[in-house]
Amino acid sequence: MTTINLSQKERMLLEDQKSHEEICIQKYTNYASQAQDPELKNLLNTYAQEEKQHYNTINQILSGQVPNMNQQQGQQQQNQQNQMSSQTTRGAGMDNSNDASICNDLLMTEKYVSGTYDTAIFECSDTNLRDTLNHIQKEEQKHGEGIFKYMESKGMYNVK
Repeated sequence: MTTINLSQKERMLLEDQKSHEEICIQKYTNYASQAQDPELKNLLNTYAQEEKQHYNTINQILSGQVPNMNQQQGQQQQNQQNQMSSQTTRGAGMDNSNDASICNDLLMTEKYVSGTYDTAIFECSDTNLRDTLNHIQKEEQKHGEGIFKYMESKGMYNVK
């Protein structure tokens, strides 16, 4: 763990990211309780937990501590592999319009949050801080990918 003195701009951007993570936690948690498909519920609950980890990491940074991302990567890669292997069901046997709306909102949210991490990363002077935020951004992109793949597998998102 590295200690860091944040600039005013870095602190401001991190506070923004912290509020984005709070909204992501709320959305994933609320939507998990509304989702019809058990597979989607599981996916959203997994992402809610990962968003809580992001929130805690941002809080750690705001308190002056930059975590070592190598320790956290192994567990999150395992979570993502478990979640991806559970996404094998194809097609939808029920009306999934509410689930489609949930997924569309979450995909739009992840696109936005990933972009705001991009700005924050470029404004950081400390390499470890950049690496930590880049790690979180990659996980946000994986969330978007997971939602996209779920939608595609259920006929909710046609890329052709």
